[in-house]
Amino acid sequence: MGRGVLLLLLLALPAQAVAEVVVAARTIRARTIITAQDLAVQPGEMEGGFESMAELVGLESRVTIYQGRPLRRAQVGPPALIERNQIVTLVYRRGGLTIAAEARALGRAGAGETVRVMNTSSRAIVSGVVTRSGLVVARGSASGSK
Repeated sequence: MGRGVLLLLLLALPAQAVAEVVVAARTIRARTIITAQDLAVQPGEMEGGFESMAELVGLESRVTIYQGRPLRRAQVGPPALIERNQIVTLVYRRGGLTIAAEARALGRAGAGETVRVMNTSSRAIVSGVVTRSGLVVARGSASGSK
C-alpha cells in the first residue's frame, strides 16, 4: 500500500519544461549582419533574450557578442541605413506641406529608429525617424507617407 501511494505522488508531479535561448555560435563583431551560421540554440532561460533564431537573422549587432553568450534585444537592431556624419535628407510634413532640407546625421540608425540630425543650413539639431528609403522624417511631422 505504501508503494502505491509513492507511485501516485511521482505521477502527480508536473514535468519541468525546458526553455531554449539563442546564443552566439561564434564571436559576432559589432556592426555585423547576423546570419543563421552565427547562432545556436541552447537550453536555458533569459529575460530579454531570444527564443528563436529566425527573430535574429538579418539584424545587425550593435556590440561585440562573444561565443556562447545569449543574445539580448538591446544588443541588436535593424541594419543601419544611416552612418554618423552622413549627409541625409530631412523631411518635415504637416498637412499638405512638405519641407525637405539637407542635414548631417549625428549617429547611426536603421529603419524605424530615431536619429539626431543637424540641418546644414540653420545648424538646428532635430530628431527624426529613419524610413526604409533612408529619409529622416522630423518628429512632430505627419509621417503617414514614407
